[in-house]
Formats: sequence, C-alpha cells, structure tokens
Amino acid sequence: MYQPFQIGKRFRVVPPGTPARPGCLDLMMERGAFGSGEHETTHSCLELLEDLPAVQRADLLDLGSGTGILSIAAFRLGAASATCVDISPAAVDNCRHNCRLNGCAGQVSHVTGSLNDLAARNFDLALANIYGDLLLQFAVELAGRVRPGGWLLLSGILWEDNFAVRQEYESAGCRVRRNHMLEEYSTILLQKS
Repeated sequence: MYQPFQIGKRFRVVPPGTPARPGCLDLMMERGAFGSGEHETTHSCLELLEDLPAVQRADLLDLGSGTGILSIAAFRLGAASATCVDISPAAVDNCRHNCRLNGCAGQVSHVTGSLNDLAARNFDLALANIYGDLLLQFAVELAGRVRPGGWLLLSGILWEDNFAVRQEYESAGCRVRRNHMLEEYSTILLQKS
C-alpha cells in the first residue's frame, strides 16, 4: 500500500480501493511497476496531457505502455479508445489489470510486441514514454502512425538525446509544440503537419 499523490492540477495516483476525492481524476495503480507515477517522465507526460484538448475523443496509441498509466489518464480526460503496445508480456498483463481497475478495459486493445505487430492504421495521438534511442529508431514509423494534425507525446529522452529526437521527428513531418527539460530527461510534444 502507498499514500495517494498528486500530479499536475487534477491527477491523483491512488492504490486500489481508495475513496474518490471531488475534483480529482484518480489513476488507480498497483505499486511497484515502472510507470506507476513516480518517475519525472511520467509526471511530465501527465502534466502535458492535462493541457491537451486533443485528448478528448481521441483514438490513441500508447507505445511502451507499461502499466497503462498514460492511457488511463487519457481516458479520464475523455479519450475514446487506446491501443497499448509493449514488448513485455508481464507489462501487457499489468496494463490489462490496471485498465480493469480503472473501468476502461473495454476501450483498450492490448498488443504484445512492437509497432510492426499493429495493423496499418492511423491514430489521433501517440504516447511513447520509452528510451530516446528507441524513439530515434522508430521515428519515421511512429510519426507515420499519426494522422495529419494529430499529436505525439514523447518522453524518456535523456538531455543529450533531446536535439537528435526533435530533429528526427521534425524530419518525419512533425512540429515541436512543447519541449520540457526535466532533471535528467526531457519530454517533447509534437504535432503532425
């Protein structure tokens, strides 16, 4: 068990069974898995999501979904559906569990694998809180999965990789809208041209 904690203006990460608090958007997470809310990259993504109107009614892709916290937060903000992808079967099981805890299991498709394992289709919003070298490796393919005018929220990028990641996604047809430098990492919000 852990104590609930606040992220951004409205999000609150809580253990299962925590009573709701008026004005909060609760994200019910089991303790322990990476992506349960403590890391600075997760905080940054949640803060940027909270201020992104495009989340409402979005069909989103969550690459490296881990616990599913970013998708669950997007549902709290009005997203319509999500495809959560992770290479780890344990992470996919954990994401399924957390989606059930948060009442959004019916809106989520789970894929064990990578972008190559998805059927060809475009999304309104792509979330990827993974390592910068992977974001570089998948830049063209990930940007290609977002419809024109759609959004990409990327994090897990060490400071020294920030410029290279921005440059790669700009070359793939995206425009940087926000660039947050954190203590060790950075988060980039882009829009597909």
